[in-house]
Amino acid sequence: MKAYVYGPGGAAISDVAQPKPKGTQVLVRVRACGLNRADTAMRKGHAHGAAGGVGTVLGMEWAGEVAELGPNAQGVKVGDRIMGSGGAAFAEYTLADHGRLFHAPSNMNFEEAATLPVALATMHNAVVTVGGVQAGQSVLIQGASSGVGLMAMQIARLKGAKLVIGSSTDATRRGRLKEYGADLAIDSSDPKWVDEVLKATNGEGVDLIIDQVSGKVASENLAATKVKGRIVNVGRLGGTHADFNFDLHAARRIDYVGVTFRTRTIEEVREIFLEVRKDIWGAVESRKLQLPIDKVFAFDDIDQAFEHMEANKHLGKIVVTL
Repeated sequence: MKAYVYGPGGAAISDVAQPKPKGTQVLVRVRACGLNRADTAMRKGHAHGAAGGVGTVLGMEWAGEVAELGPNAQGVKVGDRIMGSGGAAFAEYTLADHGRLFHAPSNMNFEEAATLPVALATMHNAVVTVGGVQAGQSVLIQGASSGVGLMAMQIARLKGAKLVIGSSTDATRRGRLKEYGADLAIDSSDPKWVDEVLKATNGEGVDLIIDQVSGKVASENLAATKVKGRIVNVGRLGGTHADFNFDLHAARRIDYVGVTFRTRTIEEVREIFLEVRKDIWGAVESRKLQLPIDKVFAFDDIDQAFEHMEANKHLGKIVVTL
């Protein structure tokens, strides 16, 4: 089968053996895949948790059809339209644990379905389960113009947040954040952005920050969070090391939590997918929660898809189809 593989000379489409499902695995005939920032690093040979390196089939999320079931797989049958996340997505066939997938709603095509698994699982967990957002609270999403960022704003709005603030350093994308739930759009590269947040919250700061940037904004986030507020660190695109004001952190008594899927067990991931299905699936089926598709590429043009992502001018998801 065709697959996008990282090899000694870099990433390229190669012929590899079709996998066979075991245990609770499901074999998926992939029809579309969503690109994610972690894919760009793995495409250059960097590890992502335990994944990466020579011989790795790249890709993290997909939509397609059940082709075969492992002996212990439950909840789906051959022919079902599904979407999910996991390794080795950029291929004609991939394997998925039966607890790490969703049934694709009948009103979505495969391209639309492929945009959702990572964003739904990541941001329901960050905003609701870990972040504990409550109706009437204020929320800031750092890095809001990414696919997961747009989903975070929508989930916060769905859960009744009274004020949703989104950040983007790109003026064009910043201008579109209100389409996806933002009441206020800020530029986190502007030295005055904390003042904007404080003004919008009557000087108190926000109840919750979902941080996909970190780096230099780490201490600024502390100043923009209210006393006994919460910060959930989801991503570190702005840098993994920076100055951190421990005194401000203590003075504001902020709960600061880091999250990642890289160190979660399959049992933990299954629980996250279950919570999405239990809590917000109706909003997915009604299309209240959805993501814009910036551009669709054929699988043979997957290198062009990555070049488009690395240009960093897109809003929403980039999709490749098989």
